[in-house]
Amino acid sequence: MSDHPTSVTQPASASSHEPRTLLVTGGAGFIGSAIVTAALEQGWAVRVFDSLRPDVHAAQLGRPAGLDPRVDFRLGDMTDPAAVADSLVDVTVVCHQAAKVGLGVDFLDAPDYVASNELGTAILLAAMTTAGIDRLVLASSMVVYGEGSYRRASSTGSIETGETDDTGSAGSRGETVRPPARLVADLEAGRFDPVDTETGVPLEPALIFEDAPLDPRNVYASSKLSQEYLATAWSRSTGGRAVALRYHNVYGPGMPQNTPYAGVASLFRSALERGEAPRVFEDGLQRRDFVHVRDVAAANLAAIDNTALPNPGGAFRAFNVGSGTVHTIGDLATELSRWSNGPAPVTTGEYRLGDVRHITASSERLRLELHWMPAVTFEQGVREFATAPLRAAVSTPSTAPPSTALPSTHA
Repeated sequence: MSDHPTSVTQPASASSHEPRTLLVTGGAGFIGSAIVTAALEQGWAVRVFDSLRPDVHAAQLGRPAGLDPRVDFRLGDMTDPAAVADSLVDVTVVCHQAAKVGLGVDFLDAPDYVASNELGTAILLAAMTTAGIDRLVLASSMVVYGEGSYRRASSTGSIETGETDDTGSAGSRGETVRPPARLVADLEAGRFDPVDTETGVPLEPALIFEDAPLDPRNVYASSKLSQEYLATAWSRSTGGRAVALRYHNVYGPGMPQNTPYAGVASLFRSALERGEAPRVFEDGLQRRDFVHVRDVAAANLAAIDNTALPNPGGAFRAFNVGSGTVHTIGDLATELSRWSNGPAPVTTGEYRLGDVRHITASSERLRLELHWMPAVTFEQGVREFATAPLRAAVSTPSTAPPSTALPSTHA
């Protein structure tokens, strides 16, 4: 038995009466490997399809070290139709985690994002159609929303940093404002919070729900939204069931280190591993929902079970996946430094175009429909993560050496 808290899910009874062969694309990665562990614990036969990208995995040939011997591992690229088709033989349901993630280094990464995420997903869905596989769980991201949801300062109620009411009862379902992209002049002047275009007063951040307008603001975000659109088109065309999980900031043991393509938690933790202070951009007050990787894995297993059931809401359904607790980027850096006995964070005032100021969402739909609840608190998770092993270091691009790599604030 594990000593770690276990997320609460209610597996669908239908899954016990059918073949249980699960393909996890990207299953050797950070989130994918946690899903594999959770699936094995629930009795699934698991196959992993992974390219072992060198910007995510340290140099590896063949089967990854430490992969459970029960796993059927296939080395291959999502853009190789023959390899993808071979990986789908005798598969019941696909959990598609393989993707190029993070904000990256610069726009020169765009072709790789589009090929890896959009073309790779199209090839997978076409192969699933040929193979007659009609169940899909897709790893999406909070980045599809762009900037988060806000209220005008005169609105009733507020959601302060810390524990929040995940139903949005503090007014987040009232009149909301979706601000445009922040202006370079404001960022240069240290004015980081979006303002009401009518009054000039800073807007109050609120929780965002799945039916909010989607507004991707960088190449990665655009590619994740494209994956959702492809899954929607596939489900309509084939009658298949597709669930998209919009991850918030995922963290936990086994994150990659020293790469600008990982999340901000990995960048902070990597700096501390090198004995350096975490560098916090802007003023550190950017609001995020940090959700532990084991809770994310549990959400995937709940979604996998859900795809076996009739869905009155339609063939495609999106769910936010967050802890329900809001913290700031600065909170994360401070707590990681504290629990690792490392140097205190340095708030630099720097910024990146494409980053959003605040993005936190309600996971109420996931809790109500898939019977999922997060089990790992922020304090528990960060305390564990502060000293947990990271993945072996990967080579970082020459444009962003480890000491200056820009921390992505996206999942």
